[in-house]
Amino acid sequence: MSVRDLIVRNRSYRRFVESELVSLDTLRELVDLARLTPSAANRQPLRYILSADPKINAQIFPTLSWAGYLKDWPGPEEGERPAAYIVILNDTAVSKTVGCDHGIVAQTILLGAVEKGLGGCILGSVKRDELRGILQIEPRYDILLVLALGKPAEAVTIDPLNAEGDIRYWRDEQDGHHVPKRALDDLILG
Repeated sequence: MSVRDLIVRNRSYRRFVESELVSLDTLRELVDLARLTPSAANRQPLRYILSADPKINAQIFPTLSWAGYLKDWPGPEEGERPAAYIVILNDTAVSKTVGCDHGIVAQTILLGAVEKGLGGCILGSVKRDELRGILQIEPRYDILLVLALGKPAEAVTIDPLNAEGDIRYWRDEQDGHHVPKRALDDLILG
């Protein structure tokens, strides 16, 4: 699969086949990809908490917000929730800031997931204090992002922006997820 194919297939999936488990070994392989990515000043301050345990996943789930543009949708129902999570943390004993490291590793992990037939969603809207308590995360670690992972249970389609330029994603009558994207020529200046 080409890099372009991986990127096109790497959408923000919000519904999964929850019964199709993801192993801890798979999560470790994905974090190993992240480990190999560039890091600002090569400080490598990111740390990870992995969960493939349905009981822990059930505790993580309510700490996450799923789709800001879908106001009437509270998130995936039971049976469509992620089979795994990766929590990305900053070890403040190593560095107070992470620059864009967490974005680089999140994308890398998701591209690796797509290559394995999985999908995911980067979640930044997190009840951090609640999640910290559930996972017993020490204060020195800042919670940056949560990656939800599993086998996708939905189709996500890339659409051109409409005439009004509306960038909000939406669902059709068949529950297909649509993501408008700007045209290449609208992004390149000069």
